[in-house]
Amino acid sequence: MTAIRKGRSGLWRNTLVDISHSFLPSRPFSRQRRSLALKVTQADLYVMTRLLGYVDPSDPCFVAAILTITFNPLFWNVVARWEHKTRQLSRAFRSPYLACYSLGAAILLLNVLRSHCFTQAMLSQPKMESLDNPTAYRMGLVLLGVGSTFVLSSFFALGFTGTFLGDYFGILKEARVTTFPFNVLDNPMYWGSTANYLGWAVMHASPAGLLLTAVVALVYMVAILYEEPFTAQIYQQKASPSHKRS
Repeated sequence: MTAIRKGRSGLWRNTLVDISHSFLPSRPFSRQRRSLALKVTQADLYVMTRLLGYVDPSDPCFVAAILTITFNPLFWNVVARWEHKTRQLSRAFRSPYLACYSLGAAILLLNVLRSHCFTQAMLSQPKMESLDNPTAYRMGLVLLGVGSTFVLSSFFALGFTGTFLGDYFGILKEARVTTFPFNVLDNPMYWGSTANYLGWAVMHASPAGLLLTAVVALVYMVAILYEEPFTAQIYQQKASPSHKRS
């Protein structure tokens, strides 16, 4: 197992070195700035290769976790935009509220499946000895508590339809929500969920969980890039004079 882990780590290290070099700026840099950039890259590579040395990316549980993590935001964004364009769900359920509740229920079930796959992926892969201690476990609990606070407070501030893309169904809020946790950070639901997964991974001393958490964060960042401009466009249309006259 150790030999296999070292071989896998070396393969990942070589791949990451090639990728990191491709991201280094091609324009001239001062020697000091280039040296600093290389040191940061080397530090990131050290952390990544150490984590990847514990992970078998071909493990079915790990693959299932990756698929559910990437599929969920894709699903709700595609369905919500399709609904905004066609109103097919609202017509099928004869109510935008029932349609939104149905999509919300589907999203919740998909998130339960994602969490299950995430946990199974952690349990199927080895632990990291340096994280397998009471201090790290308590840190994981803190992260889980913070994440749950952001998720639950976001839900109570937005309500069910506000949380589950009600604005795509024409269920618009009168004003932007500025109470906690939205006065602390943007997209607290997403970052709270990410903190939950990070805390869960730390509590299990799981390198696989840490890597999957990074995937969760990356997928959420991409989702935000697509969701925020589209949501802003919906509310701009609401505020337009032509929309008010109609």
